[in-house]
Amino acid sequence: MKRKIAAIFAADIAGYSRLVAEDEEETLRRLASYRSVTDDFIAKAGGRIFNTAGDAVLAEFPSAVEAVRCAIDIQESLRTRNMAYPPSRQMSFRIGITIGDVVERDGDLLGDGVNIAARLEGLAEVGGICISRAVHEQVANKLSVQFADIGAQEVKNIPTPVHAYMVAMRREDGTYATPQFKKPGRPRSAEAPNWMWPVAVMVVCLVAIGVGGFLYFTRMELRHAFRESAAGNKETPVSAASPVPAPPAVPSAPPPAPSNERFSAESVPFVTDKTRVILANEYVAAAEPKAFALNQNGIIGLSSSAPNEEAAKSAAVELCQKRADSVKSPRKCELYAVGSAVVYLHGRPPVPPLPWIRRDTSTEKPFASKDMPFARDPGKARLESNYVPGKKSKAIAVGPGGNFIFYTDGTTIAEVVRRTLETCGAVAGAPCMIVAVDDVFVVPVPTIMRASGFFRAGDNSSIAADARDDVARQLAQASSGWNAVAVGSSGRPGLALKASSEQDAVNDALGNCAKHDSNCHVIAIGPFEVGPS
Repeated sequence: MKRKIAAIFAADIAGYSRLVAEDEEETLRRLASYRSVTDDFIAKAGGRIFNTAGDAVLAEFPSAVEAVRCAIDIQESLRTRNMAYPPSRQMSFRIGITIGDVVERDGDLLGDGVNIAARLEGLAEVGGICISRAVHEQVANKLSVQFADIGAQEVKNIPTPVHAYMVAMRREDGTYATPQFKKPGRPRSAEAPNWMWPVAVMVVCLVAIGVGGFLYFTRMELRHAFRESAAGNKETPVSAASPVPAPPAVPSAPPPAPSNERFSAESVPFVTDKTRVILANEYVAAAEPKAFALNQNGIIGLSSSAPNEEAAKSAAVELCQKRADSVKSPRKCELYAVGSAVVYLHGRPPVPPLPWIRRDTSTEKPFASKDMPFARDPGKARLESNYVPGKKSKAIAVGPGGNFIFYTDGTTIAEVVRRTLETCGAVAGAPCMIVAVDDVFVVPVPTIMRASGFFRAGDNSSIAADARDDVARQLAQASSGWNAVAVGSSGRPGLALKASSEQDAVNDALGNCAKHDSNCHVIAIGPFEVGPS
């Protein structure tokens, strides 16, 4: 064990239990997508995630400035993502940050610094950031943000009150919200004598006047600063073809807005190749006003020669939704195009780079629902009753958060692979991986250990930072056979490349790790992070 001073970042989702209770699968999918955003910001800011539990994230930063800047970037990014959901389904983090002395043990951090960061996170507003006085002293003159002093707060299991500050965050309408003051903890000293009450009342009145003035001028300064910044900056679009429109007064799914992309049947996601031909022949030549709607399962609705544009849009969505309801599709229909302009709000679904599948007979094995990576028992049962007897061509894609999508009875393997990846990527909010085509697994699926996620060597905190790029490069070059990665207590990796079996890969990785590290254990098999079965 060793001690060190670090900026500790604690984040957790507000109302997570309620979100899970209302819709578990959708919540878990979005959690994976949002965690991908937070993890990326943390890595780019030089942070290291040292612990996660469900919806909570604990990370360390060498700099308080980078920790606070990272927290602001995360909250701004997630605020934009939340605009697409009604208030009851928005997923917002609370974040707490402090600087403290911590103990490092097996990569984990322990001590008061971690505990205080977690308590500050509990004090933060939904979508807000709460920092300790030590952090405020480090960042106050280095970041162009406003803070509100909420005073000393008594928090659970911390013997002395924690002096805390709130960071002013942007509202959904673009203005800044002055953080609400929380009541400071009650003093531990003995009850004040009666003669002090008049003095206390006078002091409280003076403080109230001062605080009121502070809040008034702070609000004015924030609004003035926002107006100045808005004049020279524009909201970053999700993609070149689908800008994010200005948010409405009440958070809800914003209406489609014209895009710079012209309609092309070959670019329409989710649909079959046959549907693309129909769109090219019928929709492109259809008379205006016209509109085209679809959902993520590839169901469509067309309207043309309508009385006006609004009628065309309503008719297209209504027809699409009626067809979706008739086959019990869970996906909502949305406008994709109006006239010749693409108006789809979500842009192109994220998909991995080509090639989407690599066939390697040395690692392929017959598909079995019980071996499906990440899947729980209900999901395995669904695969057994729907995918296994399904007609070819068929494919399954799995997302980084464990969600999976499959299609059967496709015209070609290329078509069903594309559709599966597009739908899975749209649901997960991140590129997915094809794991099965027809009746075989087309990636090495671990059976000795349990797959727990996608393995990305370049940002895996278990591997020493100076070795990550080399591990990623070697794995990318080893495109056949079984690969495995093991690490020891110092993070020095041991690799097994192009092994003839899963067991050989595990043994070789452990043996290579043991040559230059101790307490070696396997962290990856094939494309998956792994843990004990």
